[in-house]
Amino acid sequence: MIDSFNYIYTAGIPDILDMLIVAYLIYRLIGFIRRTSSSKVAKGVVVILLALWLSGELKLAVINFLLRRTVELGLLALVILFQPELRRVLEKMGSGSFSALFGRDTQAVNLDMAITQVVIASTEMSKNRIGALIVFERDNPLSDPIRTGTIIDAGTTAVLLKNVFFPKAPLHDGAVIIRGGRVAAAGCMLPLSTNTNLSRDLGMRHRAGIGMSERSDAVVVIVSEETGSISVAVDGMLKRHLATDTFEKLLRNELIPESEGKNKRSGRWLTNIFKVRNNEKRSSDK
Repeated sequence: MIDSFNYIYTAGIPDILDMLIVAYLIYRLIGFIRRTSSSKVAKGVVVILLALWLSGELKLAVINFLLRRTVELGLLALVILFQPELRRVLEKMGSGSFSALFGRDTQAVNLDMAITQVVIASTEMSKNRIGALIVFERDNPLSDPIRTGTIIDAGTTAVLLKNVFFPKAPLHDGAVIIRGGRVAAAGCMLPLSTNTNLSRDLGMRHRAGIGMSERSDAVVVIVSEETGSISVAVDGMLKRHLATDTFEKLLRNELIPESEGKNKRSGRWLTNIFKVRNNEKRSSDK
């Protein structure tokens, strides 16, 4: 303990910077694992490392030898297993988009824009009686449903959504899944709800949306092809016949954290103060 305090006292600026960078990288790695379907793999790696440590402490030579060889081969296996994710990270580093790699600011902005575009597209499709099924991924990864569709990986725009759900488009029968504010895939198959108490007038699109919300924490937007009504499914509950303002407010309440909402409101409040002061200054100058 004394040696630890001595090290802290003698640590220079490079040492502190080194520790901060490593801590931040570990934090980003944990966030990456939580957002993807690799959490179970990470738990397995932790179990193997703990077993390796215990075998060394208990002097279990054979088990320790086997586990060390497993770890050596496991590193290569992890590189192969996470090849798409590693490639995506390297591409971001090569393109210089470090804000998308290390920060959540870009993702928050993309999500805010995605909500706006989904509201615009849903409102127009509602007027034209075009059915739609849009899924916002939250903490629970939706990698399995994404694999059933066509990978798009594009920015969320109202034009793109309307083209996907156009009745004669090849992907209009499936769902669009939005991950991190971007359209991850379209034409995705969703599990149907097993709730036997649902209203009989709900079609397959509504049952699929409810089923997805029952099996994950996703927020699902459904536009009825028959009535044009807009509904949102959250935690197995369906909120139907939403007006545009109520629909947008509901999406923002569910998808944007309260702290971010407070920051945005604070920013608008400060902006209004500056506007008032500028107007007062102009009036006094006149």
